[in-house]
Amino acid sequence: MSATLSAALEHEHRIIDRGIEIFADSGDNHVTAEQRDALVNAVAVLRRHIYLEEEYLFPPLRAAGMVGPVMVMVHEHAQMWPLLDQIDECLADGDGAKAAQLCRELLAQLGSHNWKEERILYPQADDTLSAADRDEMSDLVATAQVPEGWVCHGAVKGDQTVS
Repeated sequence: MSATLSAALEHEHRIIDRGIEIFADSGDNHVTAEQRDALVNAVAVLRRHIYLEEEYLFPPLRAAGMVGPVMVMVHEHAQMWPLLDQIDECLADGDGAKAAQLCRELLAQLGSHNWKEERILYPQADDTLSAADRDEMSDLVATAQVPEGWVCHGAVKGDQTVS
């Protein structure tokens, strides 16, 4: 377990970014199995990361008065979610060039998003959550699975906005 919850979450950011970068750097040419696997893993980790934040981290931060910053993060997650779906579709269709383009778009979004989380929300989580809640969240970072059919808050699924 990391020394702090923020350190565990920031470490996940690095894992996610690196997996996406490996694929995006493929140059739209032949994608190796290793590049594809790195992206598949990064997308899965990002989906789980969003799930953990929205279900476990954001509620106590909202309760502590950080409604505005949490709303911004949820909105940004909802902007990323369709890109993740599109990346999955491209991988299933074998369209590496389109997947690489989507990866570059996602990396641009993550750059700004991660910076805000790491500078604003995560330090507050370390200060606001109880030691037991921080330990539970750190354990979940290592073990949690996204429930079947879960989508991030604010994402559009079909014709409905999920809240």
